[in-house]
Amino acid sequence: MSQTTPHSSNDTGQAFEPIVVADIGGTNARFAVVTHYESSNNQFVISHQSTYPSAEFPSFETAISRYLNELPIAKPTRACLAVAGPVKAQQVYLTNLGWQFNSQDIKQQFGFNELAVINDFAAFAYAAPYLDPKQNIEIKSGQAQAGANIAVMGPGTGFGAACLARDINGSAVMSCEAGHISLAAVTELDQQLLVALKQEIAHVSVEEVFSGRGLAHLYQAMAKVKGHTAERLSAAQISERASECEICDATLNHFCDWIGSVAGDLSLTFGALGGVFIGGGILPRMAERLKSSQFVERFVTKGPMSQYAGQIPVTLVVQENIPLIGAAACLHERASIR
Repeated sequence: MSQTTPHSSNDTGQAFEPIVVADIGGTNARFAVVTHYESSNNQFVISHQSTYPSAEFPSFETAISRYLNELPIAKPTRACLAVAGPVKAQQVYLTNLGWQFNSQDIKQQFGFNELAVINDFAAFAYAAPYLDPKQNIEIKSGQAQAGANIAVMGPGTGFGAACLARDINGSAVMSCEAGHISLAAVTELDQQLLVALKQEIAHVSVEEVFSGRGLAHLYQAMAKVKGHTAERLSAAQISERASECEICDATLNHFCDWIGSVAGDLSLTFGALGGVFIGGGILPRMAERLKSSQFVERFVTKGPMSQYAGQIPVTLVVQENIPLIGAAACLHERASIR
């Protein structure tokens, strides 16, 4: 949605105050204004979107300054930024850009009354209750429990995960470093691949397989296990050659199979009876392969907890603007509980 509309009311009956939202990644800096929340369809209206190549700016301050200077409306006094990097106290570091800033300094410099800075996967978790089922892809059917925890995860440049924890007292987003937990082998092929991976990587974490560079690692290990000579291929090249290269095809298939076990593990870790949402930059491009893989079988194979995992629905999120929706939801939720 991209129209500009008058302010509406939130669930407390108060007027909705517009929010500057941003999605700051290593490639692009995306900004927009959320003008209001439509309670009738549980959607935020996103307007005045602008995308700038991040490399064009020496700092975050110069990027947001350009956006605010070009805004054709009065500058909102609320803002929430979703960033691809760690947020520690008030210090923010953009891993792939080298940008760093203090959120309190940004708040004062640009005159915001309210400013929040959150990790991009925290934004994904905040966005989860506001996603449109019609725009996304069901990977595993299930019965989401109303008001229960929701897990979000996905492979991209790295592997991200977070949880929207909910109970009768409210909700909160739990960020984590799930990409750096040790990757577990479940099948005999997993074990063989893990042995091959450990010959090159001291600590085989989830991210060392389920990420862009991880797909290349998995290809190298698959070739070794299958007795083939591996080329030096990138994730994109592996995907491009899958129709003609047996090892590339096997790599992509096993990527989809094995991540089912990882997703199932995280669903148990987070108690995600409200559902699991998968995003990131890789799997949305492999939707059909994921649907035809052993993802679901491996997701639910959890011994005594197989029935528990079996009831959890899994959705592949292909809808646009997730970080912007999540940034808006973060401040909207705060306003609703005041």
